Order: sequence, then structure tokens, then C-alpha cells
Amino acid sequence: MNRRAFLGTSCAALILPLPALAADRVFYTPGLAEKALDAGKVVFLDFWTNWCSTCAAQDRVITDLRRANPGYDKMITFITVDWDQHADSDLARNLGIPRRSTLVVLKGDQEIGRIVAGTSKADIKALMDAALAAAQA
Repeated sequence: MNRRAFLGTSCAALILPLPALAADRVFYTPGLAEKALDAGKVVFLDFWTNWCSTCAAQDRVITDLRRANPGYDKMITFITVDWDQHADSDLARNLGIPRRSTLVVLKGDQEIGRIVAGTSKADIKALMDAALAAAQA
């Protein structure tokens, strides 16, 4: 195999998995989270931006945990809030979101938990488990 073929194959292998991850992501639009909460769903909000390394680390952990436990996706509504677009939104203001890389779980008008800039797998799993427990209650 020559270098050109090797580099082309390697680049394709790195790029191909990205659309699959993006397909799992539901991006916030005004009213989306509120509609899910009004319907009685547990909502996991990920205040994210594509240039944030902490957000990327959180995203890897969340993706791994969701893949390992399909129950999360069955019981929890995951919504990504693009910080660059919605930092000044009513949703962010009403929840007092201080910055990107904030994870918040809500059920109705009750906050189940939040993590600000944390990337610990154990902490994120605990938040997701709390969301799952709230959804089953």
C-alpha cells in the first residue's frame, strides 16, 4: 500500500464515525425542552459548543454511557443546547446557566441535578442515573 492510499483510508476511517454521533444529537430549538417537560418527560440538557474541549470530554462520556445502557435513551430526553446560539435564551437565563459545559437534568419544574464543567465519568453517570430514577418514579 502506498502512502497516498494509506492516508486516504486513514482519513476516511476517522471521518466516517462522526455523522453517526451527530445523528444521536437532538439540538435545542426554542420551546423544545419546555414541550418535553410539559409532557412529563425527564430532560437532560447539555449546554455545549463545538469548540469547547470540556464539552467534547463530556460528550465522549455521555455517548459511552448511552451506548452501554440503552435504558437512558428509552427513558430520558437528551437535548443539546448550542451555547453559541442560546447562551442568552430564556431557557439559559431561567435555569441560571453560568457557562457552556453545563449539564442539567429536569423533570417538570424540578431540577434533579447539574454538573458545571465536570468531566468525571462517575459524576456524569450519577447524574444520568438520577435522571433515570426520576423517569421511573
